[in-house]
Amino acid sequence: MPMLTRLRSSRDNVHIALMLALTFSTGIVDAIGYLGLDKVFAGNMTGNVVILGMAVAGADDLPWFGPLLALFAFMLGAVIGGRILRPVKSGWSNRSTWTFFAVGVVILGLGIALFLTHGAPPDPWEYVITVLLAGSMGLQAATARHIAVKDVTTVVVTSTITGFAADSRLAGGKGQPWFRRGAAIVLIAAGAGVGALLLQLHIGAGLLAAGGVTVVAALVGHLIAHDRYKPAPADAPTAAGTSA
Repeated sequence: MPMLTRLRSSRDNVHIALMLALTFSTGIVDAIGYLGLDKVFAGNMTGNVVILGMAVAGADDLPWFGPLLALFAFMLGAVIGGRILRPVKSGWSNRSTWTFFAVGVVILGLGIALFLTHGAPPDPWEYVITVLLAGSMGLQAATARHIAVKDVTTVVVTSTITGFAADSRLAGGKGQPWFRRGAAIVLIAAGAGVGALLLQLHIGAGLLAAGGVTVVAALVGHLIAHDRYKPAPADAPTAAGTSA
């Protein structure tokens, strides 16, 4: 179809759009984790490390077990992602599709399970959900890293904000990819806002939304951004005819 052909010809832009969509979904997941699962970030490990440090120092009302679980689960998810993707070259491959799809299915499954339990989970199950969410975010982060869209990691925007400021004209810079950087910052904040609003409806609602975004991104990426659709060089011979 002409539309798919045009999109496939600009795969880099499609990669950026999909990573930004996943950044938005991460904002939703982090809002659900922090507000609904006792101050735990599923994707933002910097936040967990800071909370953990303050909790160990004796700060009041700050958990330590949940952030510690999330940290190790995230690392385990990233290890699994690295193992899966190590044999293939950077870019979108079948393995990228399946890892993103697995992340979406896990988040969707958790959302459905929370709806079936009619409310916030009790403590033991809260930790299980934390581990599964953080592990999924680690797998997503490793896959996004392998696709290697500059400035869009899908799980954190601190480095993006640094680049946005340090490369600005105010800092003496001459130009930067401002759209992707600005969009990543705005979208993770927008996702967090949507997650907070959906939490008022039900703790599972935000996970259903985030999981849906992730599954759609995986399918769109497979259909449009996959490396097998990389355009041939302009001077390459075609099947219809070659030079004599």
